[in-house]
This record gives sequence, C-alpha cells and structure tokens, in this order.
Amino acid sequence: MSIHPSAVIAPGARVPESCTIGPFSTVGPEVALGEGCTLISHVVLDGRTTIGSRNVFHPFCCVGVAPQDLKYRGEPTETVLGDDNTIRESVTISRGTTKGGGVTRLGSNCLIMAYAHIGHDCQVGSHVIMANAATLAGHVTIEDHVTVGAFSPVHQFCTVGAHAYIGGGTIVTQDVLPFSLTSARRENKAFGINKVGLVRKGFSAKRLETLQKAFRLLLASKMNTTQALEKLREMEGEDVALLVRFVEKSQRGVIR
Repeated sequence: MSIHPSAVIAPGARVPESCTIGPFSTVGPEVALGEGCTLISHVVLDGRTTIGSRNVFHPFCCVGVAPQDLKYRGEPTETVLGDDNTIRESVTISRGTTKGGGVTRLGSNCLIMAYAHIGHDCQVGSHVIMANAATLAGHVTIEDHVTVGAFSPVHQFCTVGAHAYIGGGTIVTQDVLPFSLTSARRENKAFGINKVGLVRKGFSAKRLETLQKAFRLLLASKMNTTQALEKLREMEGEDVALLVRFVEKSQRGVIR
C-alpha cells in the first residue's frame, strides 16, 4: 500500500494494499475501497461509502459527503460506486437521504469531469459521461451510456434515458428520451436520435433506421403523444419497446 505521510486514514476504513492514497487526502471510518483505487491528492471520501475497484479520484473531489438537503440530520445513508470510474477535479457526490431511498449510486466505467455534481439519491448507470460542471439535483436517474453536456443542470426527479446525449448548457426539467439528441436553442428540444453516439456503440444500420422511424412518429408527425404511442406499439424491436415504456412511465413528461 502506498499512503502519503500527509494523508489521513480513519480507523475502521478498509483500504486494500493495492490502493494508492496521495497527499492530503482523507478517508473516513466507514469508507470501503476496492482493489487498485488511486486517490491522487486532496481527495475527501466520507460517510458510509462503498467503492469498487480501479477507481481514480483527482484532486479536491468529495465523495460520500453529506447531502445538500436542509432536512438531513446525519442519518446513516450511503454512497455506492462501481468499478473503473474516473472522478475528476472538484467533483462532488452526495450520499443519500432516508426519504430518497438512502443510497446514491454510480455505476461502472463512468467519466465524471471537473466540477460536476451528483446530488443525493441519484441513480447513475454505467458508461456515463458528465462533462464539466454538469449538475444533477436530488433523485435524478441517469440510465446507461448517457452523456450530459457541460453546464447542464438536471431537475429533481427527472430521468434521462439510455444512450441519450444532452447538449451543453441545456436546462433539463423533463425526462429525456432514450437514444435522443436533446439540446437547447430558444427552448429545449429533442432533435432526433443520437446517431453518432449509437454508431460508436455498435448499433446496426437496421436498428438506426427503426429508431429514426420511431422518432419521426414521436417528434415530427402531427399526432399527439397518445396517438404516436399507438403507432409505436405496432412496430417491432426492443429499442422501440424501450422507448414506449420510457414515455409511458414518465412522471414529468418528456422533452419532444
């Protein structure tokens, strides 16, 4: 184990021999690190926090800290991170609250860029990119393979569907459709499928064609949402079925 003399590891913290703890970092008494994690310097890991393997924490990030919720009174809530995440400079990830399920989660293989914030009780999937200063309020759900652009805040209780791409500076106050390219001009708008991202993820030409047809029905036709969903249910493919389920369960409405 490599621990810098200026680092503070509280009694009770679980830090495997394969971890590297850099200068002026602090690890709280209820933190459990997985194998091969690296704290570069000035990192704060606090609270009841469980972290997987091979995560890299850059200077001044704070993970598992108390939620920014005036109702929080020190209850023993949690933060859980998966494997192979990169947490860049000055990122903040708050632990959960009792009224929000008690756990803030981040999956695996995520890149959380500088100054991004993941609020209490958020459920963030795997292969997610949050660009600089992207901000998740409490209780946000981010599904797998999502990109949240720089300086984009996401409102409480919103859901961002799998494979969606949110352009920089977009204020998200409703659910974001899976597979969509959603951005703001004068107002937020879904501009169709995230074609470049989906090609990079290995989507076939047939899947892309089917999704493009589904999005034309949902976004560009003169049908209302109920009518569009009826037409989508007639189409084949799990991607379309996922899209339909997402719209049906949305509590805040979707950005069209």
